[in-house]
Amino acid sequence: MSSATRNVLSQLLPALGRVGAQQASGAAASLLFNRGYADLSSLKKTMLYDFHVANGGKMVDFAGWALPIQYKDSIMESTTHCRSNASLFDVSHMCGFSLKGKDAIKFLEGLVVGDIAGLKDGTGSLSAFTNEKGGIIDDTVITKVNGSHIYTVVNAGCRDKDLAHLNKHLAAAKSKGLDVAMTVHDDRSLLALQGPAAVEVVAGLVAPGVDLQTMYFSDFKPMDLGGIPCWVTRTGYTGEDGFEISVPNSHALALAEKITANKRVRLAGLGPRDSLRLEAGLCLYGNDLNEDLTPVEAGLAWTIGKRRREKFDFLGGDIIKKQLAEGVSKRRVGFVSTGAPARQHSVVSTPDGKVVGEITSGAYSPCLKKNIAMGYVDKDYAKAGTPLKVEVRGKINDAVVTKMPFVPTPYYKRPEPAKK
Repeated sequence: MSSATRNVLSQLLPALGRVGAQQASGAAASLLFNRGYADLSSLKKTMLYDFHVANGGKMVDFAGWALPIQYKDSIMESTTHCRSNASLFDVSHMCGFSLKGKDAIKFLEGLVVGDIAGLKDGTGSLSAFTNEKGGIIDDTVITKVNGSHIYTVVNAGCRDKDLAHLNKHLAAAKSKGLDVAMTVHDDRSLLALQGPAAVEVVAGLVAPGVDLQTMYFSDFKPMDLGGIPCWVTRTGYTGEDGFEISVPNSHALALAEKITANKRVRLAGLGPRDSLRLEAGLCLYGNDLNEDLTPVEAGLAWTIGKRRREKFDFLGGDIIKKQLAEGVSKRRVGFVSTGAPARQHSVVSTPDGKVVGEITSGAYSPCLKKNIAMGYVDKDYAKAGTPLKVEVRGKINDAVVTKMPFVPTPYYKRPEPAKK
């Protein structure tokens, strides 16, 4: 740990919560140690940077962006607030882009595992870009706006490699006469309003006649919020109901002010966002997913559309087809453990000392008041309830394989059709 990181961490820990720093700093410490600190003046800033600072945001380096890790409340308090009210996250560091043209879907389906053609207009789904080995280049939310317009959001830390990958294949597609073009939405910001009160807040900003009750999880609609034109998707990264809102940069501050004028809304930073996503069993790229792990190993086989399993005509499709038929040697699983919270790279072993896996994400859960983690273990030890051990800073602690999500995830899903 650098001296700069140590100094800033020492300032943050007292604000993280009233339990021991070892527990309360779970998500924050993970972010600090993994991301490090830099001179903020050298970092990219979102349109809300001054807004964050004015509201007490503690700014850190995350994927080359200056973003708040927390505000005036503790990470513990911020996490539980989102589960009971609503929290606003600035996720403008993420990269949004559109693919347009009559061959946009055909082009994209060569690079991702999802059935994009099978989506209804105005709906979306989680998917994954894969490489020739079936490894995950990035996880992504893909929205089919219509048959010739696909809107996609990818991770900030993967932006450069994702765009290079897309541009390489775009050039090849265009040389074959395909009608497809990409626009990167650097002129737009992205805000995430999450929590059970999110729908109430958005309902107070929409125009008369807009029915949010028929807008379900992963649905996308262009709409005005407080008179500001936005692209709104009912989705998020917390396990809660909520909305991700793409807004022109020139209106980002005004929209944030309108949303936070509601007394049920608090600003939230990277610390609670990490706690929330881990409690919900959601992956963080670079920790839980990488280019050496396939969707099958990562427990994301459900993202491989039924139609796509007929031909497996995407990068790495032959390898993934074989894995689905024959199985894989390791699985992503959840853990509950004793002692200090497990961290990325903590070794997982059997009670008799056989190494069987590794932790990829871990923290103290503000909502469950216990240590939770996820990681990969040999398939023979992946069954829920399996007792294991995890090594944390030289100490061997008890752990048990646990089903994810760790907390209920009340997504506002479309009702199932009535059975005939």
